[in-house]
Amino acid sequence: MESEKTINPPSGFTAFILFLFLLIIAGICLAVGQEPIGSVIAVISFVFVLPGLVIVNPNESKVLTLFGKYVGTVKKDGFFWVNPFTVKRKVSLRAFNLNGQQLKVNDSIGNPIEIAAVIVWQIKDTASAVFAVENYIQYVNIQSEAAVRHLANSFPYDNLEDETAAITLRGGAEQVSQMLEQELNERLARAGIEVLEARISHLAYAPEIAHSMLQVQQASAIIAARRLIVEGAVGMVEMALNKLSEKNIVELDEERKAAMVSNLLVVLCGDKAVNPVVNTGTLYH
Repeated sequence: MESEKTINPPSGFTAFILFLFLLIIAGICLAVGQEPIGSVIAVISFVFVLPGLVIVNPNESKVLTLFGKYVGTVKKDGFFWVNPFTVKRKVSLRAFNLNGQQLKVNDSIGNPIEIAAVIVWQIKDTASAVFAVENYIQYVNIQSEAAVRHLANSFPYDNLEDETAAITLRGGAEQVSQMLEQELNERLARAGIEVLEARISHLAYAPEIAHSMLQVQQASAIIAARRLIVEGAVGMVEMALNKLSEKNIVELDEERKAAMVSNLLVVLCGDKAVNPVVNTGTLYH
């Protein structure tokens, strides 16, 4: 595989002036009746001088090949003259943005999900990009899709079903993006391409299970909220019993303590407001 070789050809302005000079000489020769000489000079100017002129724009390059052999790459922007028989191929050095399509894949525990990624990439080795792969843009598209599929298959969507998962696609966005970028750089190194950034742009359950998984998430949220409410209610009941005992406000036997705990838990843990009942009798009636 060819490795990039940067060359700095001579300025094209001198060659362009030479082309104009030869063109003038050829015109004079034709005017004075020296058609053979004028024709030869015109052929030389149009065949050996003019085709060698090349313009390289900023953040672009020209990959040069001569009779099937790689000559070098012109990366410096400007106006140059190169061997007129070289084949000049323009390769952009600008950053490309790939907005990947939504892929339907299974995560590590088999749930169908939809995932897509945004990838920013740039050519670093023009020779590898041109000669190592058939079409480097198509190569990036295919390898990016393969990397995103592999990443989705490696981790669960979240830890609702796999609580032991250290990294999830939804919860570990930064780590997942770093791993995706690293894998893409490994896959695209053959084509001389560097990935500048890779991010997950779309992540969701597939439509056929989205409603069911939403119910699971809602149930988990409700359970977590209830757990917090119960923990707080138990602490408040304990505090109330301790304060009553410390201040000797009322002495309660075990049965009345149990009734008080039950009533307080109902009040503190209930979904709706309760209506108090005033006992006008004794403590036991």
